[in-house]
Amino acid sequence: MTTASTVRPAYREVTDANGRVYRVGESARDILGGPRLLMVILPWVAMMAISVAEYAYGSAEEVLSDAHGWTSTNTFWVLGVWTVFQAAVAFPTGRLRERGILSARGATLIGAVLAGIGFFALSHAPNVPLAILGFGFFGGTGAGMVYSTCVNIVGKWYPERRGGKTGFVNGGFAYGSVPMIFVFTYSFDAGNYHTVLDLVGVYVLILVAICGWFFKDPPKNWWPEEVDPIEHQKNAVSDKAQAKNPPAVRQYEPMEAIRTGMLPLMWFCLVLCSGVSIFGISFQVPYAKDIGFGPLVAASSMGIMSVINGTGRGVTGWLSDRLGRKQTLILVVAVEGLSQFGVLWAGDIRSEWLFLIFAFISGFGGGAFFPMFAALTPDYFGENNNAQNYGLVYSSKLVGGLAGSGLGATVVAAWGYSGAYALAGCLGLASAALALLLRQPGRPSASRVRAGAGGALQVSGETV
Repeated sequence: MTTASTVRPAYREVTDANGRVYRVGESARDILGGPRLLMVILPWVAMMAISVAEYAYGSAEEVLSDAHGWTSTNTFWVLGVWTVFQAAVAFPTGRLRERGILSARGATLIGAVLAGIGFFALSHAPNVPLAILGFGFFGGTGAGMVYSTCVNIVGKWYPERRGGKTGFVNGGFAYGSVPMIFVFTYSFDAGNYHTVLDLVGVYVLILVAICGWFFKDPPKNWWPEEVDPIEHQKNAVSDKAQAKNPPAVRQYEPMEAIRTGMLPLMWFCLVLCSGVSIFGISFQVPYAKDIGFGPLVAASSMGIMSVINGTGRGVTGWLSDRLGRKQTLILVVAVEGLSQFGVLWAGDIRSEWLFLIFAFISGFGGGAFFPMFAALTPDYFGENNNAQNYGLVYSSKLVGGLAGSGLGATVVAAWGYSGAYALAGCLGLASAALALLLRQPGRPSASRVRAGAGGALQVSGETV
């Protein structure tokens, strides 16, 4: 018989030179009942399902306007309100999760139901206010609960190198909509819009709910048993790749993260670049049609944009693990800003092939920054409060969404597409300039880290 004194602890807590605690010894299989790769694949599938609401909406706008008797401004404000709540719900959802009131599974299942309701409301709402309530409020809230849970659960399960996997999951939010873009362009009309939207609602509800059923957060301070946390900290100085993305010095509470000044700076950068991205998503198809390009070019440009938007997130996430998160962020945001001028130029000269090329570039820049912010947040402030901290950063999209969609419609009406695209390009470049100011809070100089890297290891609180 095994006595209590001979039972090995399930985990131990290791404290590094900076006082950061790591919970090591438990495998992902011990906690999940399967490999931690499940917390990459399942969130990725759920993200593809909910991407329909944002990325395919522009392709459905014309039919929605005709079927419901709405103006173009009406339809874009419906999307604008959806974007507001999709972003606004990230922080409260994260706070409930971090306090143990709401599980990752619960957040995703609630989100699945609300996202499905959003499509049913878009199908049957008799007027704009009810469409805003159903699709904008309920649908946006549901999509935001799913999005925020999917993005930050990856960083919790892969704290040692999260960029590529976060980018992969985040990418599903873009290219998952591609089939629906062509459905809404070619097989969506005033005669069948009820059926199509109802079926999309059922598809989103069921697929997200199945994935979310298996979601589970790791314990606070969890660290993969196969990676030594102290050696990982040392390598953050000696290894060129890891030195670009050193782990957070400590676990920051939301108010502590705000007081560093870096979280507000990230928030404002994301306001600008997300506004430009939402503007492109909302107006690229209408702009292509306005300048006389056929429906194939219009749909293809948006399809290309969505595919590259999504795959670009995965590629830049992988690249950021090697070149550095901040450096990659600056690059992609600058590309996003410059590409707006390219789309405008291609439209001015009525060049379909150039329009598709710049749609490609715009799609890359307009999505790749999202996983950079998602990975930078735990890089700077730690994983324990990532659901809340990233929720605060991502809440900036509610301002960017209003500016890019609703306010964008007003700017197009007042200045035309030329003025609107020029303004978007300038805002994108301004965001890249602000990103130059980002730095990791509390990180000592390289010489001080090297001097202290050899000591201050503690092992404490070995518990079952």
